[in-house]
Amino acid sequence: MAIRTAHASSDVPSESADIVAEINITPLTDIFLVLLIIFMVTSSVMSQLGVNVQLPEAGAAASSTSESQPVLVTLLPDGKLAVNGAFTTIQGLEPALRQAFLKGTSRTVVLEGDRKAFLGFAVEVMDRARTAGARKFAIATAPGESR
Repeated sequence: MAIRTAHASSDVPSESADIVAEINITPLTDIFLVLLIIFMVTSSVMSQLGVNVQLPEAGAAASSTSESQPVLVTLLPDGKLAVNGAFTTIQGLEPALRQAFLKGTSRTVVLEGDRKAFLGFAVEVMDRARTAGARKFAIATAPGESR
């Protein structure tokens, strides 16, 4: 036979029904790790954005220019141009180059031309770049086989 005492009523909480007040940070950590992975993937993709061209190959490539941040002019096979990734026309090339020269300290123009771009078009671009104030020119190539 069980005897109940008066102080064991339902108004007084027993020791076995204590409230557990702690924060579980495991879901928060999982969210941070997923966000970190997403950030790393998107930042690597963003750094590789640009104009896709097939550069001509060269056996012995010269070292890169000593000046910092040269202006990159991209010649596409369909006659389009890009100055530092921003598309322009042949008529808008000189103002775009002047603007790029004002933003940076370098007066070097690196021609990045597709294999199918015409040589005459490259010469015209170089002529207009010289008129806009370019001092040096370089041609971007892909590393090729040793001949």
